[in-house]
Amino acid sequence: MINLSKNILYEDDDILAIDKPAGLIVHPDGRTVEPSVSEWFASAYPKSKDVGEKLRDIERPGVVHRIDRDTSGVLLLAKTDVGHETLKEQFQNRKIDKVYHLFVYGNIKDDLGSINLPIGKSVSNFRRWSAQRGARGEKREALTYFKVIKRSIDKSYTFLEAKPKTGRTHQIRVHFKAIHHPVICDKLYASNKPILLGFNRLALHARSITFKNVSGKQVTVEAPYPEDFSKAIKTYI
Repeated sequence: MINLSKNILYEDDDILAIDKPAGLIVHPDGRTVEPSVSEWFASAYPKSKDVGEKLRDIERPGVVHRIDRDTSGVLLLAKTDVGHETLKEQFQNRKIDKVYHLFVYGNIKDDLGSINLPIGKSVSNFRRWSAQRGARGEKREALTYFKVIKRSIDKSYTFLEAKPKTGRTHQIRVHFKAIHHPVICDKLYASNKPILLGFNRLALHARSITFKNVSGKQVTVEAPYPEDFSKAIKTYI
């Protein structure tokens, strides 16, 4: 079993924040057997193993939100029912601020911008979502703000900060795909693109999150850059 004890970024009586490594799922999908954050959480915090809500028949101890398997960075977990309800209410009312750092293909011209495109299911691939013409099924509103941190001299990539105001599945990946600047090394949404900057996984990092704890105090937790991000920034930025 994995041990994420050294990845704890914040902890109080009700809420835990960890730095999730890329390649690790948040909770089981019911199809494969592999390590997960929720499995570690239930083992490390046995008194909290019943906190959370099932997804169909899948137990999800502590889980309040998710980040993708290949995304690294800060993830919140609830240790108590009141902690779960406190965070759930904030997520539902969009009171939690999430900041992501990412590298995308190409040169984004605007220093600041927003992507306000509803997201539906992709027609061509059942694993994908889409914010482009032809998306099928229910299209749900989705809004992402972004600002440019640094552009490459040769205009082959842009280093960005993104703030999703809604929490749709794959939202950042789908939105930047829709404006023709997919995330570097996104094997689902940019499989035909070259691998750049030394990444062998999605170049997306959940940099920080701001929330209120059970007592109402505002807390900001930041996840340090993992080795691949640090190397890309040092080498190419």
